[in-house]
Amino acid sequence: MTPPPARPLLLALGLTLGWAWPAAAQTPDLPFTAAQIEAAQYGGADLPGGRSALTAKVQLLLDRSGTSPGVIDGFKGGMSQSAIKAFERRTGLPQDGVMDPHVWNLLQSFATRPVTQSYVITADDAAGLAASIPTDYAEKALMPAMAHTSIAERLGERFHMDEKFIEFLNPGVALVPGATIQVMAPNPRLRGQVTRIIIDKDNRRVAGYNARGQMVVDYPATIGSSVTPSPQGAHNVRTVAINPNYTYNPDVNFRQEGNDSPLVIPPGPNGPVGTVWIGLTKPTYGIHGTPTPSQLFANQSMGCVRLTNWDAEELAGMVSIGGTEVQFLDAGVTIADVTGSGTAVSPPVADIALPQGTTAQTDTPDPVQPLSLPDPLAAPTAVAPAAPDAATVPDAAVPATPDPLSDALSGALPDGFVVPPLEEGQP
Repeated sequence: MTPPPARPLLLALGLTLGWAWPAAAQTPDLPFTAAQIEAAQYGGADLPGGRSALTAKVQLLLDRSGTSPGVIDGFKGGMSQSAIKAFERRTGLPQDGVMDPHVWNLLQSFATRPVTQSYVITADDAAGLAASIPTDYAEKALMPAMAHTSIAERLGERFHMDEKFIEFLNPGVALVPGATIQVMAPNPRLRGQVTRIIIDKDNRRVAGYNARGQMVVDYPATIGSSVTPSPQGAHNVRTVAINPNYTYNPDVNFRQEGNDSPLVIPPGPNGPVGTVWIGLTKPTYGIHGTPTPSQLFANQSMGCVRLTNWDAEELAGMVSIGGTEVQFLDAGVTIADVTGSGTAVSPPVADIALPQGTTAQTDTPDPVQPLSLPDPLAAPTAVAPAAPDAATVPDAAVPATPDPLSDALSGALPDGFVVPPLEEGQP
């Protein structure tokens, strides 16, 4: 057998032929801290490849807006890009899923407090953990609960983070009771009433609308598969169960090899339907949580719709039995097509200029630089143009010019855009 070519030779050949290397191979996974996430500022280009402090910050702001990126992990990936696209649809921007100044400035409505926080691990966080979760359903049925398997997993669900990202932000810190760690700072669950849910199979998004036709929430989802597709048409919410058990019936749902009899799987976040079941009037189908939130766009379902547990819990608090319609769109039809939103070909406001002296950033910003965001409710402020030697020019001698960011923000939010209120304490 001929040995494979050495890596330097392969790299040289790839450069010669113009191969497109995977982003992970091009962008090293450099460490960064919670302070660097706070300090991250947008430089005008798309989000950097790989994992970055800026992407983590954008993911958190999208999460606060009700336009979920799924798990917050700092990676520029499919779920984050789909969330940007959904946010653009919501705010009347052209839908391309690419970060730009318009998206950034609209997201500042959700940046009025720090995006990270310190958290002290408690004894309760370590209580009732499972050693592991078996794949065999008969073995699952013998367990007392489908509990979390680690403190990191439990806190990841609480703070909407990938459990590995918690460890990434806290290198060398043992996740045990009494330890202080840095985590993201999502808002409490949004409140409201969802009367219509639209399920977009092409974009793998689930959007909830109120009676006025305004989008309230929008989540990434696993939606059926080619072998076991999701339903078609419109149905209704029939039941809502929090922390449900799961009945495995091989004659109704699916058959796991070796298990030919019905089994009852105990409840828990690592159960087959996670922590929530929103049953539909279409028998055996529903919207539910998942034990693997980071794999929403990689997994396939048996026809149901999977959300992260925290997104499913939020949605469950907004639907009403018999009063929420669930519409499954056909392939090739998107949420924008049926709502008439997100069809813009140009931004609703003039081009937004970035602050003077801003340059595009592709790496992690210096954490000592303070985060300075414009107040969208404040009057336009004056900024000083660059001087040859700012230290020698008196403040009074510098002429004032309008701030284009503040000017643009005053009219950037389109009609119907609702900033979700903070109605509960910090999670």
